[in-house]
Amino acid sequence: MTTADKFYATGKRKNAIARVWLTPGAGRITVNRRPVNDYFPRPTLLKTMEQPLALTGNKDRFDVNVNVAGGGMAGQADAVTHGIARALLGVSGEYRSILKKAGLIRRDARIKERKKYGQRGARARFQFSKR
Repeated sequence: MTTADKFYATGKRKNAIARVWLTPGAGRITVNRRPVNDYFPRPTLLKTMEQPLALTGNKDRFDVNVNVAGGGMAGQADAVTHGIARALLGVSGEYRSILKKAGLIRRDARIKERKKYGQRGARARFQFSKR
């Protein structure tokens, strides 16, 4: 979806949902109205978030504004990455092959398995006693 050079996409991972807007600018990333370095202090999360922009050569071409909710820190960072990649598809269809090869377009569907009734957890079982 575009509105006068504004590109929007939604990224998801685990329980996190990121709404991403790309606007032409100097490459600033804002997450929930805070600078990205304040919101995500881990350098590995920052690197994964900037990956779609770096692969397509748009790191200094767009400002990224993100609203993210739900999940934990890593899930939110992956949701932002997914949202940026999908928004870049709106910028140009030529980026599709680059982003697809890097595995950034497909949503990572792995979520937490539910706890089963009568047991301790999703896979954990109570110890079996024969006698």
